[in-house]
Amino acid sequence: MTLNQPLSGKVAIVTGASRKIGIGYAICKELAAHGADVFFVHWSPYDSTMPWGGDPSEADELAAELTAMGVRCAHEAIDISEPESAEQVLDAAEDALGPVSILVNNATHSTNDGYEVLTPEILDAHYRVNIRGTFMLAVEFARRFAGQTGGRIVNMTTGISRGPMPDELAYSSTKAAVEAFSRSLAADVGSKGITVNSVNPGVTDTGWLPPEAVELYSHRFPQGRLGQPEDAARAVRILCLPESQWITGQRIDSDGGFLYGPD
Repeated sequence: MTLNQPLSGKVAIVTGASRKIGIGYAICKELAAHGADVFFVHWSPYDSTMPWGGDPSEADELAAELTAMGVRCAHEAIDISEPESAEQVLDAAEDALGPVSILVNNATHSTNDGYEVLTPEILDAHYRVNIRGTFMLAVEFARRFAGQTGGRIVNMTTGISRGPMPDELAYSSTKAAVEAFSRSLAADVGSKGITVNSVNPGVTDTGWLPPEAVELYSHRFPQGRLGQPEDAARAVRILCLPESQWITGQRIDSDGGFLYGPD
């Protein structure tokens, strides 16, 4: 380990890294910049159903960027909504890069679904990725972790604990479950040398907001701008550092002091 690369020798898994302007993409680059080898998971069929679309070539572009940074990298298209995905992800990462010591659960299913449109199918789609996918990846990682210290699980959540999200009932509720799960799992796996935390990135400009919404939200940040993927990535990296071994069971609100509640 060097001073500038405190994560050298660590292998990190990052899920949901399929878009250049996404948080997962930024997390991969941030961890690699500090020495971690990275295995990332992507699933462009989900992105293709969203307004922002998806470009499968961006996964290869990210891999090339990470390799150019001097770290080892591998990636695979895996559908986190499938029950067997946790084993698939850990097996693929270990086969490619060796034992894993960092897991960042960034993959998310999110649609607008107020009470007038919410259906069992919408709720199930959110559950499969945000709850089951995240939970099973975390526990599979913990079961396999063989180190005495240095294990890190970071689960991406949202700002539901700080204010209501009435048009995102399934998304906000499943992310609230992630926060509760992270707190309890931290107590369960601390003896194995694993910390577990969640990160709320707040409103982040990843291409999902129309221009008028960008203007609407920007004035609610004290710094006058939306969050950027790199802001969230830095928070994740800090939690993965050796110096963060005493931070566990926490929700980190890396949201720029966003003012929640009605205008």
